Amino acid sequence: MSGRRGLPFSSVVTALAGFVLLWFTVPGIGPAVRAARADGVSGVFTATELVCVQHPGHESCTWTGAFSAPSGAVRDRVSLYGSDRGTMLAGQTTRAVDIGRTYWVYGPGGSNEWVFTGLLLLLGAGLLAYAAYAARAVVRPRAQT
Repeated sequence: MSGRRGLPFSSVVTALAGFVLLWFTVPGIGPAVRAARADGVSGVFTATELVCVQHPGHESCTWTGAFSAPSGAVRDRVSLYGSDRGTMLAGQTTRAVDIGRTYWVYGPGGSNEWVFTGLLLLLGAGLLAYAAYAARAVVRPRAQT
């Protein structure tokens, strides 16, 4: 009987979970860095509608409106990242930066969403590394004395 065994199902699932996390996280690294640095087209956001979602014991709101660039281009139906019920009133304007996201513009101070993206990246890489370590232990078992 040889000492080789198949890979444990948990290692395969762990590797798959790590791969899926990286698959969805890696494309977001560039936009998260641009958002953190407020690296984009500066302009003006005009609040038009407060959109709220009710959760059990919690309400999440954001302002949607229009973003106007210095070139005169206007993007409608965008949301101001980090805004909530108390940050603006309908018709109010504020400086904003368009980093190229489809539905979001950001304040001139940038955002901290890079932290979440970084944590997901580390988690995905960690899951893959753990699965590789576990698989290595199965494929190359310790020498018996």
